[in-house]
Amino acid sequence: MRAVVEFDMIHEGDRILVGVSGGKDSLFLLYALCLLRERIGRKFSLRALTIDPMFSADFDTAPIRDFCAELNVPFDTFKVDINGVINEQEGKNACFSCAYFRRGAINRHAKETNCNKVAYAHHNDDATETFLMGLLYSGQVSVFLPVTYLERTGITVIRPLLYFREKDIARCQKYHGVTPVASPCPRDGHTTRQEVKELIAALENKNREIYPHIAAAMRQSALGDLWPAAKGRDEMRPVYKEYMEKREEQDNDI
Repeated sequence: MRAVVEFDMIHEGDRILVGVSGGKDSLFLLYALCLLRERIGRKFSLRALTIDPMFSADFDTAPIRDFCAELNVPFDTFKVDINGVINEQEGKNACFSCAYFRRGAINRHAKETNCNKVAYAHHNDDATETFLMGLLYSGQVSVFLPVTYLERTGITVIRPLLYFREKDIARCQKYHGVTPVASPCPRDGHTTRQEVKELIAALENKNREIYPHIAAAMRQSALGDLWPAAKGRDEMRPVYKEYMEKREEQDNDI
């Protein structure tokens, strides 16, 4: 509720497509949004979508379909050969390719089903890890936003679970009673994100304030003094000439 209110995520008449992988996070997101639908004064509709990335031949979406039926949420699923694309793109980041094509498929389906918003189950740990990954692996201070409007598609992405820690969501299975579907990803547990997750955990063993400090740094209010953007040679040339001209004048005086 705090995330929805603070970032004004849900409006009257919204049609929200929920990305449901079958994992603990997305199952809880769908369950929580169904509860929210009954308890707030804004009417909105839900539908769910599961993408089969074709990592294996036995990815069973039946438990997800049954869960959606219990919640009275329309459910769709289809295959996207993300596995094939990754195999063809040797040397490229598999996680980036997977996320890119998965998002594209979900956004297309949202447009086809007349949904104006897509909800993802990213939690606080996801955001914090992404923030640190950007800093360590690309030298950028950035993180995904609670609400993002996509101009190309007209779709708005919302992330209602951003104030939940992953460990809290793991304990929420007792409320909806559904066993998460095992991830079909062959790289699950062997990714850069996993390395950063373990790095944060190791640092927390020495200092319990590590995680809340990283999380706090994601706020705009945390931004302190930073170096100016790096200048190119053309930008520096006039100042360089000035330095050197003065040097030549000094040499001539001598």
